Parts: sequence; structure tokens; C-alpha cells
Amino acid sequence: MVEIVYFSSATGNTRRFVEKLGYPAHRIPLHPHDEFLHVHTDFILITPTYGGGNIKGAVPKQVIKFLNDATNRSYCRGVISSGNTNFGPAYCLAGDIISAKLHVPHMYKFELLGTSEDVSRVREGLKEFWSKISPTPAQKS
Repeated sequence: MVEIVYFSSATGNTRRFVEKLGYPAHRIPLHPHDEFLHVHTDFILITPTYGGGNIKGAVPKQVIKFLNDATNRSYCRGVISSGNTNFGPAYCLAGDIISAKLHVPHMYKFELLGTSEDVSRVREGLKEFWSKISPTPAQKS
């Protein structure tokens, strides 16, 4: 079963996109005083890109903190990012940065809230990707 970990700011754009996917999802806390999220299962990370087109600050600090935990980082199997095409070359840069650092695929890029086509593509892509990385019951024995 596909598991998603995501970060969404107070605007909720990423949260709304994730909810449309219909897969189990866990939100990285928005505020430092919120309980820290620990994961113990494979997941796909979905994150917005910050920084207004600058490389510095492209990955949200909350995502950095989450991934600085070695256990959390070890379960990440891929990343999907959102951004704004007005950022030019920095469009969805957070996903590129995380993909390079964690050596996982940057699976998809979408703008702002994403479209219904984005939701459909991501849903199907996750289903296909997960079936390739998850052992079948016969493989587990």
C-alpha cells in the first residue's frame, strides 16, 4: 500500500493535493512545537518548493528537519514536488535537491494546487511504482 509523507504550509495547497490522491498520508508538522513525525515504513515524500526562485531556502525547513532524522530518511523511496513556474529554473527545485541528496527518484512535478490530470497521473504512477518496490506475499516468504 502506498504511503505518503507530505509537508504543507498554512495555505494547504499540498494538503489538498494529497487528499485528492486517496492514499494514506502523514503530515510533517508545520510548527516547531508540534509533535515530531517519526516513520517506520517506506513512503513517498511530497513537498512544496519555497524560496521564490532562489536555491537557498527551496526545501522547507520542516522537511529538512524531518529528513535529518536518519530513520525517517532511510524509508524515503521517492519525492514529488510542487512549485511555481514563475520560479523559472528553480521550479520544483525542492524535489531536485531532495532526490540528489537521498538518491531517490524525483517522480513528478506539479504547479501550485495541481490539476485533476496531475492527481490522476500521480495516483497511477504511485500505484505502479509501489507495485515494483513492494514484495508480493510470495516474495515475503
